[in-house]
Amino acid sequence: MDILLQQIINGLVLGSMYALVALGYTMVYGIIGLINFAHGEVLMVGALTSWSVIGLMQDALPGAPGWLILLLAMLIACVVAATLNYSIEKIAYRPLRNAPRLAPLITAIGMSILLQTLAMIIWKPNYKSFPALLPSDPIPIGGATITPTQVLILALTAVCLAALMWLVHATKLGRAMRATAENPRVAALMGVRPDRVISATFVIGAVLAAVAGVMWAGNYGTVQHSMGFLPGLKAFTAAVFGGIGNLAGAVVGGILLGLIESIGAGYIGDLTGGVLGSHYADIFAFIVLIVVLTLRPSGLLGERVADRA
Repeated sequence: MDILLQQIINGLVLGSMYALVALGYTMVYGIIGLINFAHGEVLMVGALTSWSVIGLMQDALPGAPGWLILLLAMLIACVVAATLNYSIEKIAYRPLRNAPRLAPLITAIGMSILLQTLAMIIWKPNYKSFPALLPSDPIPIGGATITPTQVLILALTAVCLAALMWLVHATKLGRAMRATAENPRVAALMGVRPDRVISATFVIGAVLAAVAGVMWAGNYGTVQHSMGFLPGLKAFTAAVFGGIGNLAGAVVGGILLGLIESIGAGYIGDLTGGVLGSHYADIFAFIVLIVVLTLRPSGLLGERVADRA
């Protein structure tokens, strides 16, 4: 039971980060029908930006508390990631909005490779240690433990998800987003500006990805130019698992995927003396993707998104 409880905690933490990134995928897909495969690289840019800012602030303000440095680094990372995603949408995706669907998909993959390469040039390809800015003493929960960083991850995720749900369902921008997702042409006739709504969607998704990137770096303690590829791919799996185009589905898919991955890896590791658990952790996400696409292509809470002419 101790192993199960510990893996559930780990799975909730991991699934929370997947959920934040999956929301970016599902929001963009729900509005313009595009899978933004560069979204994982936005996470990476957010994490590396925060690493650079933390280093500068520690040199400039040696006596500043760690939580304040982390907060400021996260805010700056969100601004950089939002600016980057806004530029990607305007430069790479908007000219292809009426092109065949294969063209923006290939462009998204190319943008992912481009961002990885640029990050490797700017930050160098070596792994970098992410500073531990919060207390590291574990907090006991039953027979398991949770760190202050993991508590922060769960709390930040809950706040971000609540804020997003409020924005989508209770604000003018949220109504415009839902109208644009339903039918952009009719929404434009009703006074909505689809281009502005789509740009806002990319910005919101980038902020969530940047928050996830900083939390990912803080939880695992390292950053590197290729760190966003696998979390991005798994977050896409989570979005498909929950039902891409559905916000609640992205959250459910992310949490469930994190739990499946952590519990599966934990028990395989326990059965093999800790030898195989970490090596086989990544396969669970893709087993889930294959099963879901085979048995329920629309996902657990999937909605049919109308094809647009």
